Amino acid sequence: MSAENYVPVCDLADLEEEGRTVVQYDGRAVALFFHEEEVHAVDNRCPHMGFPLVRGTVEEGVLTCHWHHARFELAEGDTFDPWADDVQTFPVEVGDGEVRIDPDPEPTVPPATRWRNRLADGMQEDITLVQAKAVIGVDEHGDGFRTPLETAANFGTKYRASGWGRGLTSLSYMAEIHRDVGGRDRRRAMFTGVREVSDNVAGEAPRFQQHAFENRDLSKERLKSWFRANCEVRDEDGAERTLLTAVETLPPADVVEILVAAATDHLYMNSSHTLDFVNSALTTLDHLGWEEHAAPVLASTVPQLTGATRSEELSSWRQPVDIAALCFDARERLDDLVAAGSGREWDEPDDFVETLLGEDPEAIVEALCDAIAAGATQRELTDAVARAATRRVAYFATNNEFNDWDTVHHTLVYANAAHELADRTDATELYRAAFDGAMSVYLDRFLNSPRAPVPTAEAGRDPQEIRSELLECFDEQGAVNRAARLVVEHFECDGDPADLKAVLGRGLLREDADFHTLQNVPAAFRRFDALDDEERRLALVAGARYLAAHTPTRREHEQTFSIATRLHRGERLHKAE
Repeated sequence: MSAENYVPVCDLADLEEEGRTVVQYDGRAVALFFHEEEVHAVDNRCPHMGFPLVRGTVEEGVLTCHWHHARFELAEGDTFDPWADDVQTFPVEVGDGEVRIDPDPEPTVPPATRWRNRLADGMQEDITLVQAKAVIGVDEHGDGFRTPLETAANFGTKYRASGWGRGLTSLSYMAEIHRDVGGRDRRRAMFTGVREVSDNVAGEAPRFQQHAFENRDLSKERLKSWFRANCEVRDEDGAERTLLTAVETLPPADVVEILVAAATDHLYMNSSHTLDFVNSALTTLDHLGWEEHAAPVLASTVPQLTGATRSEELSSWRQPVDIAALCFDARERLDDLVAAGSGREWDEPDDFVETLLGEDPEAIVEALCDAIAAGATQRELTDAVARAATRRVAYFATNNEFNDWDTVHHTLVYANAAHELADRTDATELYRAAFDGAMSVYLDRFLNSPRAPVPTAEAGRDPQEIRSELLECFDEQGAVNRAARLVVEHFECDGDPADLKAVLGRGLLREDADFHTLQNVPAAFRRFDALDDEERRLALVAGARYLAAHTPTRREHEQTFSIATRLHRGERLHKAE
């Protein structure tokens, strides 16, 4: 290091007498210690939560912070405690009775790399403050989206033995909401996704991935048959090897077809989660890239297929009406229905969604069958079911048990997943998801008894004022109908829907939201984006009502994020007495 980089900061004699001191250079506080006949310089702010390290204790080369007892090797700043992070040290020169330091030393590791490594450390140790600091750090250095997403996806698929779960699904939903929010809320979104993966895999064993078959001449039809057969008998290893072979040999659309077929071989598997988790895994691959990540990501979805609950095994799908039999009968007719509709264009009847919301399951199934025979595509039919499922949430009667919010929520995310999968494959099996989703809409009918009315509102108010009031709704318990009214009023006042989504996103991301809430609001946004008429406002009404029903929470994680943000800005958290 050239001598010209060093600046004088204090007299050696004074430091020897006092043993420690703080010097300021270019607005930065540096703690100096005279210990064991040597001078050491460290950032005076404890990297954990900013306590002044000059007030700590030095013994046998170890600096201990007195606030949370983080310990640091004094010479190089390495911490003994992973939750604390290493402290910045500064090269020191002593000569002519003065102490000089290099206030801007070259980092041994590029900052972006350092923060990426710290993110992995934070997940490994399941330390949310470290995760928050790292997400903010990588964003500061220009990669605040892909690095957290890729790091968390790699970590979650490696260390969750039971496969793709709520943590990785939450990560996928947070990656999708990232584009709908701005500023620090984007950092909040990625912190939430990372945190949920870390929490979900904590204590889990690593997952050892199988290998693809050596035979590369297997057809799509053969691999599809093998995969479904292995899922049918719940053979996870056989299913995984088959799927990995498909990933290596087939185009992505064919792999999606295989997954959709297996995910719909049984009815409404895992109460919506199987289809939604598969769709979430594919959505994650949209951001990360197929070539490098498809194998570990899709292999991790296999347990959701082989271990799933099958709704035809549930009494609710068998009694008092055997709707499972109705679904299976309709499946038997699918090939003929699709053939009848070939070359035709479906004109959706005005009352079609109301039919799906009706109380006659046979009429619902027949309406779907008639639509297919009339040329309804998978995308059109799954969209209609998703619109009906959205209404179940928007019309949810608050005189029901609180947990019933999740019942209508599950139907919505299932129907939305089916609709989004229709953009990836035109597999005939996707029609089966429309039948299953419609039957789940039917089972939810009593949760709209009576229907909560969609509120009305008049124009004339400032949309920004409405958004501020909407955010305040989430500070109150049970402001469900008020939140819905404000969403409608925002539309009537010609407020920008992008601003409305951003406020709803802020309301979500500041909460200690549970898994279903983390799904619901982004799902409402995705339904909004899929529509192009008055239906759009209903999607955000549904999302606002669900969010208002589940807020406020303790906001513990928002406090952690706030601490990390303040530390990153250099603010003081500890106030000297």
